[in-house]
Amino acid sequence: MTLYYSLVFLLLVLEMVIFLALIVPLPFTWRRKLFTFVSESPIIAKLQYGMKITFIFILILFVDSVNRVYRVQIELAAASKSDGRGGAAVIGGSERMEVQARKFYSQRNMYLCGFTLFLSLILNRTYVMILDVLRLEEEVKAYKGDPAVKGKGSSLKDAGNAGEIGRLRDELKAKDRDMENLQKQVSSMQNEYNRMGDQVSGSTSTPRKGQ
Repeated sequence: MTLYYSLVFLLLVLEMVIFLALIVPLPFTWRRKLFTFVSESPIIAKLQYGMKITFIFILILFVDSVNRVYRVQIELAAASKSDGRGGAAVIGGSERMEVQARKFYSQRNMYLCGFTLFLSLILNRTYVMILDVLRLEEEVKAYKGDPAVKGKGSSLKDAGNAGEIGRLRDELKAKDRDMENLQKQVSSMQNEYNRMGDQVSGSTSTPRKGQ
């Protein structure tokens, strides 16, 4: 197995571990804190962006493996026709084994990439469904007057993709810093303008006093 297919296999194992972690029954408070951290962490947001790029490459590998399986199937079909007709272009035993091996590896790579992509969709949908359930449980507990959530507001109300809230908060902080810097520049320019205005008014009023 080549290096990139080994990395795809490791990613598949990681997805299986994450899926098991999502479906493990946990108390409401623990699960709420976990999903709040996932939604607000900027590190998770960066990892999610990197995973999207990774899945694009896996999709390319999947298409390539499907193409290889199709070509091997055509080659085997042509060999079977040659065997049936008794022609001279019959593939030998070693060559047939080589073609069968290429077929096996191509199918293995196709299934590996396909299951990795499919499990990524399942993980995304499972995360969204669990998040919706937590929101509903939080609302029900708030209506019942549960002190664990009463007065805190819904921490999962605006949660969407992993790390989305953290990324938005970072962008808001960056915009606030830019706004503060802009206000400082405007204030300094206003002070400089007033100073120059005072100098100009003073220089124009001095000759009049001499007259």
